[in-house]
Amino acid sequence: MISATVSLLVGILVGGYLFAKSQPRSILALNRCDHCLSQADLAGLLGSAGVQRLGGHLPFVVLETDRSLVLQYPFAARHRHYVILPKRDIKDLGEVSPENSPDVVDLLYVARYLIEKHRLRNYRLYSNGPGGQAVTYLHFHLVADR
Repeated sequence: MISATVSLLVGILVGGYLFAKSQPRSILALNRCDHCLSQADLAGLLGSAGVQRLGGHLPFVVLETDRSLVLQYPFAARHRHYVILPKRDIKDLGEVSPENSPDVVDLLYVARYLIEKHRLRNYRLYSNGPGGQAVTYLHFHLVADR
């Protein structure tokens, strides 16, 4: 009984620390629940906590700024594929507010930096909307021919 109580308290403390800087998500704001506890929302919430807390210590990180993080997609055989993530918890472009617009601008500058650094010419930069996201967390894909 005591070990279960201690485990619960440790879980609450660790969860509070990990998600302290996250914006309210549907699972945390149940009165505005459309798709509570969806797999994509949970993945986005965990991804947000990982980016905010672990930053450059995550695997496949190739670039980090004060506002964003770039991962090189490890399974792209014929293409150069980067995933550009904000450090702030933003669900998708429809959730961008004046408060977090500097974070989105930084994502675009980071994409520009990668394009120039690697002399990319044939590339696509895209982000999916809520219906097309496997992870509910704003991110851009920069995909280019090698």
